[in-house]
Amino acid sequence: MITVTVPMKKSAEKYRVECRKHAFSALKHAIGGRRALLFTDSNVLALYGRAIHRALPGVPVYAMEAGEEHKTPQTLFALLQEMAGAGLNRASVLAVLGGGVVGDVGGLAASLYMRGIPCIQVPTTLLAQVDSAVGGKTAVDFCGVKNLVGAFWRPEKVIADPAFFATLPPRELRCGLGEIVKHGALDAALFARLTAQDDLFDLAFLAEIVPQNIAFKASVVAQDPFEKGLRKCLNLGHTTAHAFELSSGLSHGECVLWGILFESAFARSLPGADGEFLDRLEALARRALGGGEVPGVSGLRAALLDKKNTKADEVTLTLPLAPGKYALSQLPFAEYEAGLRAARERLC
Repeated sequence: MITVTVPMKKSAEKYRVECRKHAFSALKHAIGGRRALLFTDSNVLALYGRAIHRALPGVPVYAMEAGEEHKTPQTLFALLQEMAGAGLNRASVLAVLGGGVVGDVGGLAASLYMRGIPCIQVPTTLLAQVDSAVGGKTAVDFCGVKNLVGAFWRPEKVIADPAFFATLPPRELRCGLGEIVKHGALDAALFARLTAQDDLFDLAFLAEIVPQNIAFKASVVAQDPFEKGLRKCLNLGHTTAHAFELSSGLSHGECVLWGILFESAFARSLPGADGEFLDRLEALARRALGGGEVPGVSGLRAALLDKKNTKADEVTLTLPLAPGKYALSQLPFAEYEAGLRAARERLC
């Protein structure tokens, strides 16, 4: 077992991320004698329903419909109703088992219920283990905008078990690789390890590299828990990615990889940009994508709705420059749109 402790700057609060096998027995131990509700989705319940009931007899289970399209206020309030029906109180705990959608909805419900109760995250996807389950961001989509309504709510514990990867289809692994490649752009040691790996989809390799990703993100979150400065680096590739998600039907991680490829074009013109590094980063992103048609850029005005923007008709980008180095850039939308079109021609 590998344990990463996430201390929070200017706070005595901290939580643990355990990278270990036997997640269900670990979850049972973490819940202890507290009243609990387990929240998951229909896909995870179909795969692990028996294991859940064996490990947690008597713990009620509520499953949302799987999919980003169900990451809505309606799902959130349905979960809150189940929590109330289960008689949860401030001494209780919400156990959240699933991918990023489940983690976001469950974490937000825990933050709201009785103004906040403990939450244990058990991420079952590669993406959730290396990214969304670490850092305390929770949200639902609203008014057609991804993660528009949310809160920062740190979990009591995160249990990351690589055994879950065996049930993931290649596309889900690719989704997680989107965030792993992003972390690599921001961490020189991780970038070196990724570029030296022949098969990015090898499950043993992924199990080994998850703790390194978690440790990197945890170090950033510990220094800037509420995204006032350093944590903005984790938005690399995400402004364009979120717009692609709304227009392309691709998964979050696939969109992050395309976002990195498109936004690297903007980085090349900035002072301090390392062209060789950007070439290697783009090659790494393409390997993770494994092909696929380059997304179109029409209808990407949704990028203006991204919560990272601070000025009207401008978009904010986090751009890779060199190993471990990045820059924040604000562009008028017309310039951004023209740059995307030029980047697409190059990528095609």
